[in-house]
Amino acid sequence: MSSEDYLKDITEIKNLMSKSSRFISLSGLSGILAGIYALIGAAYAYWLVATSARGYLILDGKIFNLILLDMVLVFVLSVGTGIYLTTQKAKKNGEKIWDATTKRLLTSLLVPLVAGGIYTLTILSQQRYGQTGALMLLFYGLALVNASKYTLGYIKYLGYTEIILGLLCAIYPGYGFWFWVLGFGVMHILYGILMYYKYEKK
Repeated sequence: MSSEDYLKDITEIKNLMSKSSRFISLSGLSGILAGIYALIGAAYAYWLVATSARGYLILDGKIFNLILLDMVLVFVLSVGTGIYLTTQKAKKNGEKIWDATTKRLLTSLLVPLVAGGIYTLTILSQQRYGQTGALMLLFYGLALVNASKYTLGYIKYLGYTEIILGLLCAIYPGYGFWFWVLGFGVMHILYGILMYYKYEKK
C-alpha cells in the first residue's frame, strides 16, 4: 500500500470520527432566515414604541405585551425553521437527526439558554428593562460556545461575537436595541451565509 493510500485511509478515519462526535447537519439557510425574522421583529417593535403616546415600555402596557408576543413569534419561527431545514438536510445526506451527539448538543445549548431565559424574565418582572438586551445576548452567546464542541462550523465564533455584543450592550445600555439587532439579526445572517457557502453550496 502506497503512502497516498495510507493518507487517504487516515483522512477517511478522521472524517468518520468527526461525524460520530459532532452534529454536522445544521443548515446555514436556517441561520439566514432566523436573522431575517429577528430584523422584521425588531422593526415592528421599533415602530410600536416610536408611534406610542408614551414612547417607553411599561410591564403591564399593551405595547410591552405586543413586543413580548413579537419576540415569542420570532423565537418560534426561528426554532421551527431551524428544525425543519436541519432535518431535511440530514435526510438528504443520509444522516441520523436524533442520536447521542444530538442529545449532548441540545443539553449543552439548553442549560445556559433556559437559565438565561428564566433570569431575564425575572429581571423583566422587576421592571428592570435596561439590561435585558445584554442578558439575552450574553446567555445566548454562552449557550452557543458551550454547544460548539458538538457541532461544526462557526457556532463558536458566533457565540464569542454574541458575548462581546452583550458586554458592549451592558456598557452602553442606551444602545441596547441596536446591539440586539446586530447580534440576533445581522450576525445570524452573516453566520448563515458563511455556513451555506462553506458546507452546503455545491
